[in-house]
Amino acid sequence: MSKKITIKWSSQAKKTGQKFAVISCYDYTSALLAAKCPIEMLLVGDSAAQFMLGFESTKDVPVDYMLNITAAVSRAAPNLLIIADMPYQASVSAIEQIVKYTQRFINEGGADIVKIEATKNDIETIRTVADAKVPVMAHIGIRPQSENFAAQATTAETAVKLIALAKQMVEAGSAMLLLEGIAEQAAAIITKSVNVPVISCGSGPGCDGQVLILPDILGLTDGPKPKFSKSFANVGDACVEAISSYAQQVKKGLFPDDAHCYHMKPGEAEKLNAILK
Repeated sequence: MSKKITIKWSSQAKKTGQKFAVISCYDYTSALLAAKCPIEMLLVGDSAAQFMLGFESTKDVPVDYMLNITAAVSRAAPNLLIIADMPYQASVSAIEQIVKYTQRFINEGGADIVKIEATKNDIETIRTVADAKVPVMAHIGIRPQSENFAAQATTAETAVKLIALAKQMVEAGSAMLLLEGIAEQAAAIITKSVNVPVISCGSGPGCDGQVLILPDILGLTDGPKPKFSKSFANVGDACVEAISSYAQQVKKGLFPDDAHCYHMKPGEAEKLNAILK
């Protein structure tokens, strides 16, 4: 992107019906690659807990680690809109401390907006953060930090409640919404009912944007994936093949060859041998 993607840009995209793509990634190198692609936003997700640190839960990722990788992604893709995921350890703090954490993600991490997993009990948190002039995105539906992985709004009654909650989040000051694992019919209603951009994470095509994690997109993950996830390549297999080829060449003495070695200047090897005799 030649121009900086902003929240204002995403609001305009919503008005004109322009869909946008979001990728969740966790490091400088991946963000550099993503920035070469026709995407608009990068989400530095707390799923880094599993994919980068090997934890079983997103709850375990340290706040400072999230700050550091957010800053790394921001440096790699300064023209994309950077979304920082508020980690669990920060989200369970007192409200005054939560505000300070969100400010750190903006000021130190270089994020453009901070995402907070939220229920109706967190409406005032969203309001307080927004009142502190920190752009905030409410994340509703499936909430991994709460270990709540059941699809949401699958009945009319629960859909009504979630639609109301989305509106309350926007009224409280949420500049964008992320809907995770919400039935596509309800997600489409939410998207049409609010005047802020809505990102779908497994909530159907009716939202303004879509997000997937980079490891899934590239086929780097093993085992079962969420229903809404899709791999667009088998980079994992290519990585295994490349690493195996490297290991085999090392063991056979084929790597490094002469072309991959540094050499002394002409005549210097002979001088060295003479000195060492």
